[in-house]
Amino acid sequence: MSFDSPVLSHQIDPWLRTIRPYGVYELHSMAFVGDALIAIDSARGYLLEIDCKNDNTKILNPYQASEFVDTTGLCFWEDTLWLTRENSVYFCENARSGLGTQELNPQHFVTLPYPANGVAVWGSTVYVSSQKTGYILIFNRKTGEEITRFYAPGIGVESLTVQAEYLWVSDSEEQTVYCLDRATGTLLFSVLTPFEHPSGLAFHRHPETGEEILYVAYASEEIYIRDDPNSADPHQLAFRDRTFIHPLHFHYHEDEYFALSNGYLMEISYVEELSPLDELDLTDLEWRIAFPAETPRQKLKKIEAIGLPFHEEVLDGQRIAVFKFNSLKPHEARVFGWKALLEVRSIKYRLSPRDVENLPAPPPEFGDRYLVDNDNLAMDTEVVRKAAVEAIGTETNLLRKVLKIRDYVYEKLDYGIKPHIDTPDIVLERGIGSCGEYVGLMLALLRLNGIACRTVGRYKCPPHPDRQGVPMQPDYNHVWLEFYIPGLGWIPMESNPDDNQDSGPNPMRFFMGLAWYHVELGKGIRFESLKLKGVPLHKSEIRLGDLAINHVRFTILGELPPPN
Repeated sequence: MSFDSPVLSHQIDPWLRTIRPYGVYELHSMAFVGDALIAIDSARGYLLEIDCKNDNTKILNPYQASEFVDTTGLCFWEDTLWLTRENSVYFCENARSGLGTQELNPQHFVTLPYPANGVAVWGSTVYVSSQKTGYILIFNRKTGEEITRFYAPGIGVESLTVQAEYLWVSDSEEQTVYCLDRATGTLLFSVLTPFEHPSGLAFHRHPETGEEILYVAYASEEIYIRDDPNSADPHQLAFRDRTFIHPLHFHYHEDEYFALSNGYLMEISYVEELSPLDELDLTDLEWRIAFPAETPRQKLKKIEAIGLPFHEEVLDGQRIAVFKFNSLKPHEARVFGWKALLEVRSIKYRLSPRDVENLPAPPPEFGDRYLVDNDNLAMDTEVVRKAAVEAIGTETNLLRKVLKIRDYVYEKLDYGIKPHIDTPDIVLERGIGSCGEYVGLMLALLRLNGIACRTVGRYKCPPHPDRQGVPMQPDYNHVWLEFYIPGLGWIPMESNPDDNQDSGPNPMRFFMGLAWYHVELGKGIRFESLKLKGVPLHKSEIRLGDLAINHVRFTILGELPPPN
């Protein structure tokens, strides 16, 4: 039996499709003139007119392309085109009505001490982003004088657009779009984008429904296998440019402090193949595998057995498939597991330190579950206890404590895959850790500082949402964690993916956020375990990895309609 793949109605709407212009290399800022999308290709200097419905692409500056190379910012205000190139901001008057019919005459507006990245204009105000300064600078359009400046919400190269009272910012490193109050620069909320490296954004009203659509451009490189028939080794690893435009769907749940964004309907299967390293003869064995969890961002639509039937149990609110073996003989061949149909979206929480002041006490039962050393965390060792004190310093706010602990772990560890997980004391001394070892150290430091936390995760879908209908296998499993804020609930935090800065601030994309490709398999319980004659088996008795080989498969069936 296989799942039916539903027709997702929004995919047939030509205004809600992925736009792949022809002959472009590195799309950056965008703006709409009527229904035509105007964008800049920074690598070639092409000023482009793009038809969102069919990808038709026209170069509007065929004789001036070289003058626009390295342009990254673009916007329109009334009839004037605004651009950023290198350290300067320029404007071209009477450009909107003459696009493609006359040469553009950029006039200098202002020069910054560092590169200017994005630009947006509203009325008499010009907004300019600059990664090097760490600010969004605000100028008077008529005089060119700086009025004020806002802190940039992310750490990467940022593009800008204005929508009424809001300033929208996309950040290339954070994989995030931010919504700011245009007058004060206050961050209202943020959403994760379905693809990495967003490089531009623009709003447009759907011609038929009147709905405001936020389009986001992406620009990066992708690895591929190049076939060179003239080489002795014809299959070579190479890079190519990858750039496109995709609608960003989102909904901000203000009362629950989080925003949901683009999601996908996917099929995930988890199957065990018996392949014991030693001959074992076991009787009355239960093999227990957790279902995908139900969360604000993840909905389990359907699940069915593979290979062998199971019965379902519920533990701490989590559903579990239980496979029963009256006897398990040496050399017995079996495959068994489940296949699930999931809806998964990206989620990003918006909480400030002020939101977590004067918190109630956590539930009493949390003390024995989420504040103790119940998973080889070496919390009684001197090196780990010392690290717990060093990590937070004199900080007393819960949210700041968690962030300081994350950054402390990032400072102390470099990522490396290992065949087994060592305890946090060993990991600290070694300075290299896998995702599970990052999590172990974070758990230890958080719990020693009185912050309830738990391991979550298990697998990530390969992050290729445009490869729909194609079975994909993850290269390895993955874990992250959740920390508990009394009165608010469990908040996610990634283990190591944001530890990618040699110096300077770390990204915040997965601090209180998860992308659509994170699949939560059981929360607060073991994902997979064994019982023999009704008694739980521990790793020291029989290791799951010594009994079977797991097979994990993801198939993306389609993109979900916008969240309600």
